Amino acid sequence: MGCHTVLSVLIVFVLPLCEDLFCEAMTMNSVILPQESGGGASQALSHLRSKRSWVWNQFFVLEEHIMRTTSYWISDGQVRYILSGEGAVSIFTIDENTGDIHATKRLDREQQAYYTLRAQARDRNTDLLIEPESYFIIKVQDINDNEPTFLDGPYIGRVAEMSPVGTSVVTVVATDPDDPTYGNSARLVYSIIQGQQYFSVEPNTGVVRTVQADMDREVQDCFLLIVQAKDMIGQMGGLSGTTSVTVMLTDVNDNPPRFPHSNYQFSVPESTLVSRVVAKIKALDLDLGPNAEMDYRILDKDGLGNFRILTDPNTQEGLIILQKTLDFETKPNYTFRVEASNHNVDMRFLSMGPFVDVATVRLLVQNVDEPPVFLSPVSHMVISEAAAVGSHVGIVSAQDPDNTKSPVRYSIDRKSDVDCYFKIDNLLSVVLVSLMDVNDNAPNFTIEYQMFVCENSKPGQLIQTVSAVDRDEPENGHHLFFSLTTEASEKLNFTLRDNQGTSHLN
Repeated sequence: MGCHTVLSVLIVFVLPLCEDLFCEAMTMNSVILPQESGGGASQALSHLRSKRSWVWNQFFVLEEHIMRTTSYWISDGQVRYILSGEGAVSIFTIDENTGDIHATKRLDREQQAYYTLRAQARDRNTDLLIEPESYFIIKVQDINDNEPTFLDGPYIGRVAEMSPVGTSVVTVVATDPDDPTYGNSARLVYSIIQGQQYFSVEPNTGVVRTVQADMDREVQDCFLLIVQAKDMIGQMGGLSGTTSVTVMLTDVNDNPPRFPHSNYQFSVPESTLVSRVVAKIKALDLDLGPNAEMDYRILDKDGLGNFRILTDPNTQEGLIILQKTLDFETKPNYTFRVEASNHNVDMRFLSMGPFVDVATVRLLVQNVDEPPVFLSPVSHMVISEAAAVGSHVGIVSAQDPDNTKSPVRYSIDRKSDVDCYFKIDNLLSVVLVSLMDVNDNAPNFTIEYQMFVCENSKPGQLIQTVSAVDRDEPENGHHLFFSLTTEASEKLNFTLRDNQGTSHLN
């Protein structure tokens, strides 16, 4: 039996200066190629090749590096290598004589993580496949070349003031396009690099929480945080990215109302009409919105009944409203207390003290020069219509309600229609004067009558009914007597019959 030489074919990655980067080279299956002198060797090679296949395994190459593989064939130079598939020619080339594979450009795993290629080994003379076509994968090995990014930043979070420690505010999320399945390039750790005295962030989840329980919106209502995400589990040499988080403290009712002054004084004219606002008083509250809404009430009897107080919904002022007419001469001032309280009370903060405040209000009634007042609003006097000019009709009396008791002058109102009939010594009011009636008016027929009668009328036939009125009193109580004139009664052609206020002519 002849002596055979056994050769192996090895594909090796050659990457300059990359031993410390875990360069990895996977070999293809060994191909056993017997080599003999003479035709016997060729015959044996042809016979053996028909029974075997050659397989390219998966190769790895670091992204951002130029890849080069070298194959060592000890052959007779009759083999030609052909490469096809993803990126063949445009990215990857093969030396058809040696089988060396080169990458013509730097690879980026985040753009494409692997390439599937096909390799052929053909006889240079016959162009026949020496072995069946083989598929292999070039996988781009990840390196930490991408920093974490907060795609949804910057963030805005809200949390109620005085919230307990550990209250969740907002969750920040960073992404890293590096390979999460290889190494720690995409394993992130969160930390706060600004604002850590007020807030913290969970390293693995990105949940921002409070670290102080006494944050007061009225002292500071806005905080700016800087949150960092770092890959490589936060180790030295990792890449990082940051985002801002604006935290707004929302209001709670933790402040009671307070009057700026303990005593208030107002002046009110005694002529002020009922239901008018006579004073405004306002308690201040450092809270906002519904937490600063006020209720007011009057506490003392001196104010109750005479005044009431309402809240202006727009300004939260207490409007003191007059309920009874003021009289300086009767009561020149009023003093009472007003209480202010929150409309909405948060029971959690009652331990801080009473959520009410009280102030004293003093209302001074201003004297107004009031007109004289008649002792009787209406004076009724009676005089005969037959009274002589200058006759005494009656007396009216008025006085000044002010403390000065000024003298009163009387006159008849020139706008009335009685000033041409009466005169008065300094009258300043309305006087009703009734005239007593005397019988100084004769009855008058209501109309001028014209009567017609037919010549063939029968005796006793009714011709006309006549009526008359008397302007003297009583207006509807007169009984009038009707009769024919002497001239008419002598002719005896007509008669007149009394009909109790009207008469029939026959």
